[in-house]
Amino acid sequence: MIGLNFTGRTQVIRQYMEEKGIKLSLIWDPDNQYYLSGFRAIIYSRPIVTLIRESLIELIIPGLEEAHAREKANVDHLHVYHEQLDKGKQEISYQDHLTEILNKYPSGTRVGVELGSLPSNVYLYLSSFGFEVVDIGNKITQMRTIKDPEEIERLKIAGKLSDHAIGESLKNVRVGISELEFDSYGDQFLLEIASREYPDELIGYANWTCSGIKRSEMPHLYSSTRKFAAGDVVVHSRQVWFNGYRAENERTFFVGTPSDKQKDLLKLAIEAQQAAMEHIRPGITAKEVDYVSYQVFKKAGYGDYVNHRVGHGLGLSEHEEPYLRFDNELILEEGMVYTIEPGIYVPGLGGYRHSDTVILSKTGSFSITEYPREIEHLLF
Repeated sequence: MIGLNFTGRTQVIRQYMEEKGIKLSLIWDPDNQYYLSGFRAIIYSRPIVTLIRESLIELIIPGLEEAHAREKANVDHLHVYHEQLDKGKQEISYQDHLTEILNKYPSGTRVGVELGSLPSNVYLYLSSFGFEVVDIGNKITQMRTIKDPEEIERLKIAGKLSDHAIGESLKNVRVGISELEFDSYGDQFLLEIASREYPDELIGYANWTCSGIKRSEMPHLYSSTRKFAAGDVVVHSRQVWFNGYRAENERTFFVGTPSDKQKDLLKLAIEAQQAAMEHIRPGITAKEVDYVSYQVFKKAGYGDYVNHRVGHGLGLSEHEEPYLRFDNELILEEGMVYTIEPGIYVPGLGGYRHSDTVILSKTGSFSITEYPREIEHLLF
């Protein structure tokens, strides 16, 4: 598989830094660090900092990540801090390395940070040097919004894997199976097919299932040990990521025979999703997509039961800016990736939401998740 252009991304950031008079940038958000350096670690409580200077890109990392970083990170230099007693006498924490670097810059230096994710204590620490702290987070968000062909290929694979996983779980719908057990069928199949078809790649997933009238009315709940019962409305949500890039796939289905009203509500949600998927394309505003979808619910008399936007950006993060919501004037562009997931939540009747991942192309958009959406495929 073709590699991602980390060097090119760093060059764009350096050009932006030059335009803004920024001499040093600290990248804190793990997804942004991966986007710019190709390195992602299991951080837990050990800080990792990516530093971009005029001619260097560097990492401050804990010792247990040194071998990993030397293999994967597209950087010029590693600053390693240790926790072992013998090695830790002189290097106590990441801040020692950071301080050494910061001391090379005079008061008044412009330092770039992601204000949306930088810890407040680090912001105060930078300010104590007399630096002028400048936000570069919006620039990185703008860069990440437009996916290049290599990123799109990863997203397509993630979408295909999510289809496999949802399909396998749905083969096992039955009264008496718990939400967690239901999820596990798709999980196991996903891990098996990914290991067979994509050796030596990084695969991840997250999923949750909300079953029953009350639980389905709440859009986001973790899967539980609740067991499916006859008459249930079930919302099953799944994200799969391939080498860091995520696709989202959600389906609402019925256990047993739904009422005519419940079938109508799912059909309405499907109609709202289809309207948005047919409308979204480069050149329109983000808010238009939300409006088109919402009008389907409103005209049917259910506008008061919509409680979230129609979709969010997707890529390295579970949710990414920019969002498809009523107040976003952003002009959509080719290469943007979005979920389309209008939902309706009616007390006493349940929640209804499909989600698919779409990529904007020159001619419009196309979905990379393809599990059937029609109601006849979702009756069990």
